[in-house]
Amino acid sequence: MGNWNFLSEKVLVGEELTDQEAHTVLTCPDDELLELLHSAYQVRKHYYGNQVKLNMIINTKSGFCPENCGYCAQSRDSSAPIQKYRMMDKDTIIEGAKQADRLQSGTYCIVASGRGPTNRELNIVTSAVKEIKKNYDMKVCACLGLLKPEQAKQLKNAGVDRYNHNINTSEQHHGNITTSHTYQDRVETINHAKHAGISPCSGVIIGMKEKNKDVIKMARSLNALDADSIPVNFLHAIDGTLLEGTNELNPTFCLKVLCLFRFINPTKEIRISGGREVNLRSLQPLGLYPANSIFVGDYLTTAGQEGSRDHQMIKDLGFEIDYVTT
Repeated sequence: MGNWNFLSEKVLVGEELTDQEAHTVLTCPDDELLELLHSAYQVRKHYYGNQVKLNMIINTKSGFCPENCGYCAQSRDSSAPIQKYRMMDKDTIIEGAKQADRLQSGTYCIVASGRGPTNRELNIVTSAVKEIKKNYDMKVCACLGLLKPEQAKQLKNAGVDRYNHNINTSEQHHGNITTSHTYQDRVETINHAKHAGISPCSGVIIGMKEKNKDVIKMARSLNALDADSIPVNFLHAIDGTLLEGTNELNPTFCLKVLCLFRFINPTKEIRISGGREVNLRSLQPLGLYPANSIFVGDYLTTAGQEGSRDHQMIKDLGFEIDYVTT
């Protein structure tokens, strides 16, 4: 194609990419990748400058999940040798916020496995959130599975700023990944959070044997849901899961995916999430040209890059950490 700037010019005047243009992004020749990244960066720079938002996860409950998601080591169908434990106590969750603050994370993500929270689990989380909001100037994101409307209101009243529930894949591909809940179940939870006044966070996992058309549909679906924060995960296939041995990704394709999500969701926080280290590998810094957010520390059942290396990467790029939470 040669000149990729027409995409950023189109997006910045409020026009949407056509499906053909979106497909062209995902199939960009590798020798034109820098030009594509530059175009996506123009959009990212317009809305976020060179600021990078940091997020940190705490896995407050590991394993024991009744769902059958093919990518997940915590699934009922997984034989992965992960650490399993019931819900952490309030003080341990609060202690995690101290670590997030030390890492300059603007958002602290409280995650628990399972189909949805029990009353006891919800009470622990809401109690911890109230204390965290008193002591730290950071956003709190909860990720507790499927939500009922009244549960979303409880989280909002406790001070939860954001709720994460990923669509994970396209509606058409969803049945190939899990059958224990529907795609619509996930959409309803996102809408329950929105209706309660909580900022919606929803993203995807790339590399689960989907087609390019599915990737495009994912990006468009998140635009339609108006998700404020979009974590883009790249499958890190774990032995013992239904998707073990799946290895469809390479660093250049991952960068093209990030560019696509920036073009289709130009004003949103695009976060490079799980699988960043193993799939982008030495090209990790380039991901911050289309994306403006990363996780620091570990993920749910896999290790992340050491926090000081992420800070150094941001500094080496000439970017700055955005610690403003308002």
